[in-house]
Amino acid sequence: MVSRPARRQNKANAKASKNPGSVRIISGLFKGKKLAVMDIDGLRPTTDRVKETVFNWLMFDVAGSTTLDCFAGSGSLAFEALSRGASDVTLIEKSPAAAKQLEKNLSSLKLAADTNTQVITTDSLQYLATSANKQFDLVFIDPPFRQNLVSQSCHLLVDKGWLAPDALIYLEYEKELNFVDLPSTWRLLKSQTAGQSSFHLYQHTA
Repeated sequence: MVSRPARRQNKANAKASKNPGSVRIISGLFKGKKLAVMDIDGLRPTTDRVKETVFNWLMFDVAGSTTLDCFAGSGSLAFEALSRGASDVTLIEKSPAAAKQLEKNLSSLKLAADTNTQVITTDSLQYLATSANKQFDLVFIDPPFRQNLVSQSCHLLVDKGWLAPDALIYLEYEKELNFVDLPSTWRLLKSQTAGQSSFHLYQHTA
């Protein structure tokens, strides 16, 4: 008599695991809208708590910005920037399944005709290793944890000319990471830790 409901529960759990989760846009034009997220290993959406703090830091810098999300994943940061008025947003995502979901979510937002957005399905480091074809005012770097991607990404942004003068760069990585090799031209503006994450805001001063 005990095993039958257990089997039903297991089936329910199996069914739920195939369904995507969601991220919520917390402010701006699309406030409250939930966007689907694929269940993929290593994909770790920025929490609402952290996202609210970050966008309070960026309160006067998002509207009209050219924005790059280097490891887009769920798109949580990029979609929040779009909701708050970023005019040009590029999302880089290696996983074809996650990139396809990002495209669907962008379509569902029905963005204004003058808002330029694109999802690029490729390896982020390979993309950043090419010479820049545009410069960005705001960059998000929130890669999968424990894969040594942060420092390489940061130096490629500078070395290949991706950053506009005085660009802002948001970094999020595992809090146990004691040292990150960053460009000498970056100045730390803000820094906090929450849960397993350490997150920081820098400005490119070159």
